[in-house]
Amino acid sequence: MKKIKILFFLLIGFTSVSLAQQKQSLTATIKTPTVQCQECKERIEKYMSHEDGIVKINVDYKKKITTVTYITDRTNIENIKADIANCGYDADDVTAEPDAYKRLPTCCKKPEDGGGGKKN
Repeated sequence: MKKIKILFFLLIGFTSVSLAQQKQSLTATIKTPTVQCQECKERIEKYMSHEDGIVKINVDYKKKITTVTYITDRTNIENIKADIANCGYDADDVTAEPDAYKRLPTCCKKPEDGGGGKKN
């Protein structure tokens, strides 16, 4: 009976290690040059928090970078950039989706597009 219990616990241990290895996560830093203010930060973080595979997201609108931790077997960096673009913001080499950009509040648009620029 003791051998069966030991075998059972070993089996659970190996299964746990195996599952942990499958859910490997990475952290990436993405340039988000069109993020202007706290409202932009909140919009992206709220939208992205519902996306599959996103563990953590932090938008720094002052430095214009977004740090994303994600599970590699659920999403990838290109999907994350596309999601940010679908919010209306540029993400590295991916340009904001035009219709989403048009729906942004004026303060969240680039000054050359009639936006208010930075708002703290």
